[in-house]
Amino acid sequence: METSFSILLTAGVCAPFLCAALMALFWPCLGEKSARSLSVAFSGISLASALVLWGAYMANYMVNIGFAFVTSEFISGAGIPPMGLNGVSMPMFAMAAIVGFAAVLWAAKSDIKNPRLYFLLLMVMQGGLMGAFASTNLLWMYMFHEFALVPTFIAMSIWGGAGKRMAAMQMAVYLTLGALVSLVGIIAIYVLTGAASFGLQDIVLAMASVPISAFWQYCVFALLLFGLGTLVSLFPFHTWAPRTYSAAPTSFAMLHAGVLKKFGLYVLIQVAVPLLPAGCADWSYVMAVLALFNVVYIGLVTMAQRDLKMMVSYSSVAHMGLCFLGIASMSVLGVGGAVLLMFGHGLSVALLFMLSNAIVNRTGEWNMFKMGGLYKQTPVLAGFFIAATLASLGLPGFANFWGEFSILMSLWSFSPAICAVAATGIIISAIYGLRAVANIFMGEEPTKELEPKFSGICDLTALEKIPAVILLAALLFVGFYPKSITQPLDSDLSIVPAYNQSK
Repeated sequence: METSFSILLTAGVCAPFLCAALMALFWPCLGEKSARSLSVAFSGISLASALVLWGAYMANYMVNIGFAFVTSEFISGAGIPPMGLNGVSMPMFAMAAIVGFAAVLWAAKSDIKNPRLYFLLLMVMQGGLMGAFASTNLLWMYMFHEFALVPTFIAMSIWGGAGKRMAAMQMAVYLTLGALVSLVGIIAIYVLTGAASFGLQDIVLAMASVPISAFWQYCVFALLLFGLGTLVSLFPFHTWAPRTYSAAPTSFAMLHAGVLKKFGLYVLIQVAVPLLPAGCADWSYVMAVLALFNVVYIGLVTMAQRDLKMMVSYSSVAHMGLCFLGIASMSVLGVGGAVLLMFGHGLSVALLFMLSNAIVNRTGEWNMFKMGGLYKQTPVLAGFFIAATLASLGLPGFANFWGEFSILMSLWSFSPAICAVAATGIIISAIYGLRAVANIFMGEEPTKELEPKFSGICDLTALEKIPAVILLAALLFVGFYPKSITQPLDSDLSIVPAYNQSK
């Protein structure tokens, strides 16, 4: 049975890459409809694989010590890197599959120039994301991230919106530097431990006999914190993110903001803190202070936005601060809350980007203050947008709530002052989120800019509702049944010494 799940894991990662390879191989004879259909089918394979593995992991988490569903030597010998899932990577793997499938469905119904290239890049990006969260080898984890990153740059340059060239260049500079600094940190761990390979198990075994000194832990953790922090848009290395998400094509923005940006947090939780606990303890208050700038300062910047997509983009950056605060607490409760929030935020921000695109396409306006009264013409769109906004605010019933609540609870033990300041982020996000709902959908009459075309605005189509339902259903499922993530997660985190330190 374990071998069957290992094959399923391999299929979930390889399916998008195989789809991209088929599209490249049969490029001359591949039609636009075929490219769309192939992408939906192979992305669906990844989604089905992830859901089956999630269910199997939930049912057997008590017997899964370390990584489960580890790929066999035969698969690894065929050139496929070693893979496996644990309590931290399983929800991230499932989130990547869910958001990836929704992004492909949204693109499939959209009018896109050169759709073959668009879907080829989208498949490469999804394959990279699935591989990044499934890999048990540090170097391959990093390489899969790079596979996922490159398509965003290309897609922005071709299909991006206003300011795409500047945004693409800024993203390339920041993320290249962040990735290089992170790579130096990863190589430093391998060299300092003298491990047989970059595999996490080999590194842990090597550290048992050759521990890394406190000084080197301090230095290497700094490299990973600021390198990976740049990838996650930690203050003050955040300025690339809002421009990127605003200019990127919708499906790529969904995958980048929803999934790819979580990679840095994932590596900190999965690798940096467990291997470098002394280094994390030394940097924890610095991390917390920088994260507060994300929560409060960038939250205030989000309040000042009039452009709908920029508001969603800045709010995505602000919410990452809470995830860093959870990691800074170095507790099972705080880190578990960070993983829950990463999962919930990935789904809710992808849904918000998708619905924002639907609003802009229907109204022709980016400025929220030039909209109004849309609920009369688009009640279903309004319902989905309100639900996504409430999820993003951390309303009970959605996955985000459990993440934010757990993080704030852990922060009270870490530092009551930091907890109090972080809690203001909930108020700030409520202000800009509910104000956006009011400006776009509420009001008896549309604005003068919208009035001439108001009667012609239509609601979401059946094809547009499907990806929205998928994302919202996943948010509600974890919101009402958080044990689907927390039980396996707590089981894995509780055996990590770094996450059982009292503050």
